[in-house]
Amino acid sequence: MNKQIVIINGTGGSGKDTFCEFVSKYTKVYNYSSIDKVKEIAKLVGWNGTKNDKDRKFLSDLKRLTTEYNDMAFNDVKTKVEEFLKSNNNIMFIHIREPEEIEKAKRAFNAKTLLIKRDGLNNITSNTSDANVDDYSYDYIIHNTTLEELETKAQEFIKQLN
Repeated sequence: MNKQIVIINGTGGSGKDTFCEFVSKYTKVYNYSSIDKVKEIAKLVGWNGTKNDKDRKFLSDLKRLTTEYNDMAFNDVKTKVEEFLKSNNNIMFIHIREPEEIEKAKRAFNAKTLLIKRDGLNNITSNTSDANVDDYSYDYIIHNTTLEELETKAQEFIKQLN
Protein backbone atom coordinates (compact mmCIF):
# COMPACT_ATOMS: atom_id res chain seq x y z
CA MET A 1 0.00 0.00 0.00
CA ASN A 2 1.26 3.48 -0.84
CA LYS A 3 1.33 5.93 2.01
CA GLN A 4 -1.87 7.98 2.14
CA ILE A 5 -2.67 11.15 4.05
CA VAL A 6 -6.33 11.70 4.87
CA ILE A 7 -7.75 14.84 6.44
CA ILE A 8 -10.69 13.74 8.54
CA ASN A 9 -13.48 15.89 9.91
CA GLY A 10 -16.92 15.61 11.43
CA THR A 11 -18.90 17.18 14.21
CA GLY A 12 -18.14 16.14 17.79
CA GLY A 13 -19.41 12.62 18.47
CA SER A 14 -19.70 11.64 14.80
CA GLY A 15 -17.25 8.74 15.15
CA LYS A 16 -13.99 10.06 13.70
CA ASP A 17 -11.77 8.38 16.27
CA THR A 18 -13.78 5.17 16.13
CA PHE A 19 -13.41 5.14 12.34
CA CYS A 20 -9.64 5.62 12.67
CA GLU A 21 -9.51 2.76 15.20
CA PHE A 22 -11.37 0.49 12.79
CA VAL A 23 -8.99 1.38 9.95
CA SER A 24 -6.05 0.64 12.26
CA LYS A 25 -7.32 -2.95 12.67
CA TYR A 26 -6.51 -3.55 8.99
CA THR A 27 -3.48 -1.35 8.27
CA LYS A 28 -0.92 0.71 10.14
CA VAL A 29 -2.31 4.15 11.03
CA TYR A 30 -0.83 7.38 12.34
CA ASN A 31 -3.61 9.50 13.87
CA TYR A 32 -2.98 13.18 14.67
CA SER A 33 -5.02 16.29 15.29
CA SER A 34 -4.12 19.78 14.18
CA ILE A 35 -5.26 20.97 17.59
CA ASP A 36 -2.97 18.72 19.68
CA LYS A 37 -0.31 21.43 20.07
CA VAL A 38 -3.04 23.98 20.88
CA LYS A 39 -4.33 21.66 23.62
CA GLU A 40 -0.85 21.54 25.16
CA ILE A 41 -0.85 25.33 25.43
CA ALA A 42 -4.44 25.40 26.68
CA LYS A 43 -3.50 23.07 29.55
CA LEU A 44 -0.72 25.45 30.57
CA VAL A 45 -3.30 28.19 31.11
CA GLY A 46 -5.80 26.05 33.02
CA TRP A 47 -7.88 24.11 30.48
CA ASN A 48 -8.78 20.78 32.12
CA GLY A 49 -9.42 18.71 29.00
CA THR A 50 -13.20 19.01 28.86
CA LYS A 51 -15.07 19.89 25.68
CA ASN A 52 -18.15 21.87 26.59
CA ASP A 53 -19.17 24.85 24.43
CA LYS A 54 -16.96 27.27 26.40
CA ASP A 55 -13.94 24.94 26.09
CA ARG A 56 -14.52 24.37 22.37
CA LYS A 57 -14.69 28.13 21.76
CA PHE A 58 -11.51 28.66 23.77
CA LEU A 59 -9.62 26.01 21.78
CA SER A 60 -10.96 27.36 18.48
CA ASP A 61 -9.97 30.92 19.38
CA LEU A 62 -6.53 29.81 20.59
CA LYS A 63 -5.92 27.92 17.36
CA ARG A 64 -6.99 30.96 15.34
CA LEU A 65 -4.65 33.23 17.33
CA THR A 66 -1.66 30.92 17.02
CA THR A 67 -2.38 30.45 13.31
CA GLU A 68 -2.42 34.22 12.79
CA TYR A 69 0.73 34.63 14.85
CA ASN A 70 3.02 31.95 13.40
CA ASP A 71 0.89 29.23 11.76
CA MET A 72 1.75 27.00 14.71
CA ALA A 73 -0.80 24.23 14.10
CA PHE A 74 0.06 23.85 10.42
CA ASN A 75 3.80 23.82 11.11
CA ASP A 76 3.26 21.20 13.81
CA VAL A 77 1.24 19.04 11.41
CA LYS A 78 3.96 19.45 8.77
CA THR A 79 6.49 18.00 11.24
CA LYS A 80 4.15 15.09 11.98
CA VAL A 81 3.68 14.41 8.25
CA GLU A 82 7.47 14.22 7.87
CA GLU A 83 7.57 11.69 10.73
CA PHE A 84 4.76 9.70 9.11
CA LEU A 85 6.56 9.57 5.76
CA LYS A 86 9.60 8.03 7.48
CA SER A 87 7.52 5.56 9.51
CA ASN A 88 6.12 2.16 8.63
CA ASN A 89 2.53 3.45 8.87
CA ASN A 90 0.38 3.33 5.76
CA ILE A 91 -2.32 5.92 6.45
CA MET A 92 -2.08 9.17 8.34
CA PHE A 93 -5.31 10.73 9.55
CA ILE A 94 -5.06 14.45 10.26
CA HIS A 95 -8.03 15.91 12.12
CA ILE A 96 -8.72 19.44 10.90
CA ARG A 97 -11.94 21.42 11.34
CA GLU A 98 -11.52 24.71 9.48
CA PRO A 99 -12.25 24.61 5.70
CA GLU A 100 -9.37 26.94 4.81
CA GLU A 101 -6.94 24.85 6.87
CA ILE A 102 -8.27 21.65 5.28
CA GLU A 103 -7.64 23.05 1.81
CA LYS A 104 -4.16 24.28 2.75
CA ALA A 105 -3.19 20.86 4.13
CA LYS A 106 -4.80 19.01 1.23
CA ARG A 107 -2.60 20.92 -1.21
CA ALA A 108 0.57 20.80 0.88
CA PHE A 109 0.41 17.06 1.59
CA ASN A 110 -1.44 15.79 -1.49
CA ALA A 111 -4.09 14.54 0.90
CA LYS A 112 -7.60 13.19 0.52
CA THR A 113 -10.44 14.60 2.61
CA LEU A 114 -13.04 12.65 4.56
CA LEU A 115 -16.16 13.72 6.43
CA ILE A 116 -17.78 11.41 8.98
CA LYS A 117 -21.48 12.11 9.46
CA ARG A 118 -23.86 10.68 12.00
CA ASP A 119 -27.60 11.31 12.00
CA GLY A 120 -29.16 12.78 15.08
CA LEU A 121 -26.23 15.00 16.05
CA ASN A 122 -26.68 18.71 16.22
CA ASN A 123 -23.93 20.79 14.65
CA ILE A 124 -21.87 22.58 17.26
CA THR A 125 -22.21 26.33 16.68
CA SER A 126 -20.44 27.76 19.73
CA ASN A 127 -17.27 28.43 17.73
CA THR A 128 -16.20 29.01 14.15
CA SER A 129 -14.16 25.80 13.87
CA ASP A 130 -17.01 23.44 14.72
CA ALA A 131 -19.70 25.56 13.06
CA ASN A 132 -18.11 25.25 9.61
CA VAL A 133 -17.54 21.47 9.47
CA ASP A 134 -19.98 21.03 6.57
CA ASP A 135 -18.63 24.00 4.60
CA TYR A 136 -16.19 22.00 2.49
CA SER A 137 -16.45 19.71 -0.52
CA TYR A 138 -14.93 16.46 0.79
CA ASP A 139 -13.50 13.70 -1.38
CA TYR A 140 -15.27 11.07 0.72
CA ILE A 141 -18.30 11.18 3.02
CA ILE A 142 -19.04 8.25 5.31
CA HIS A 143 -22.30 7.97 7.22
CA ASN A 144 -21.89 6.39 10.63
CA THR A 145 -25.00 4.35 11.35
CA THR A 146 -23.90 1.35 13.44
CA LEU A 147 -20.52 0.23 14.73
CA GLU A 148 -20.65 -2.91 12.59
CA GLU A 149 -21.41 -0.89 9.47
CA LEU A 150 -18.73 1.68 10.30
CA GLU A 151 -16.13 -1.07 10.54
CA THR A 152 -17.21 -2.42 7.15
CA LYS A 153 -16.98 1.10 5.72
CA ALA A 154 -13.48 1.42 7.19
CA GLN A 155 -12.40 -1.71 5.31
CA GLU A 156 -13.99 -0.41 2.10
CA PHE A 157 -12.29 2.97 2.57
CA ILE A 158 -8.87 1.34 2.71
CA LYS A 159 -9.61 -0.41 -0.60
CA GLN A 160 -10.76 2.85 -2.17
CA LEU A 161 -7.54 4.60 -1.16
CA ASN A 162 -5.55 2.00 -3.05
